[in-house]
Amino acid sequence: MNSELIHRYFPGLNEVQKKQFDQLYELYVHWNAQINVVSRKDIDLLYERHVLHSLGIAKVIQFKAKTKILDVGTGGGFPGIPLAILFPECSFHLVDSIGKKIKVVQEVAAALGLKNLSAEHNRCEAIKDKYDFVVSRAVTEFSEFYKWVCFKFLKQSFNNLPNGILYLKGGDLSEELSHFKNKVKLYALSDFFEEEFFETKKVVYLRM
Repeated sequence: MNSELIHRYFPGLNEVQKKQFDQLYELYVHWNAQINVVSRKDIDLLYERHVLHSLGIAKVIQFKAKTKILDVGTGGGFPGIPLAILFPECSFHLVDSIGKKIKVVQEVAAALGLKNLSAEHNRCEAIKDKYDFVVSRAVTEFSEFYKWVCFKFLKQSFNNLPNGILYLKGGDLSEELSHFKNKVKLYALSDFFEEEFFETKKVVYLRM
């Protein structure tokens, strides 16, 4: 399987990035056979349901060089690894409470030669550093996630969006986001990607 889907939606990739995206499938097939980080039925749809989904964040914001990003509950490295490939001049710190998943992240990142990514087996609450953005893919209810990360932001913003949370979530979010009223902005991924999978998928942005 190749990454034509990624090349189509992100036509400005350089040769290094194209090669890194191309490598993802074989790497995840290899590691998934040992440590299940992607559901078995999804592995053949890796580029659509995991890689492209992760890159939905890049349709909302183009991170500037030196942006610091924390990926909470990264699992097998989503959205952090695809974003780290796309933004090589930014730094990504990927955290998960399950150690074997972080092992997969570290092995995949090493095989890709990603120098801008670190991965840590830890609970997000224990992370002491501060970041420009926190990203995640639906690890818990948004209000709970907000409590985990609300003190982890740098004060100065220099990107086109002020520092904040970029959260990938699907379905009807009206009740889940009711506490945040007009503070969150929703970006529908169906505006950027035509695949049926993205019909109800969104990026939730909360300025911090």
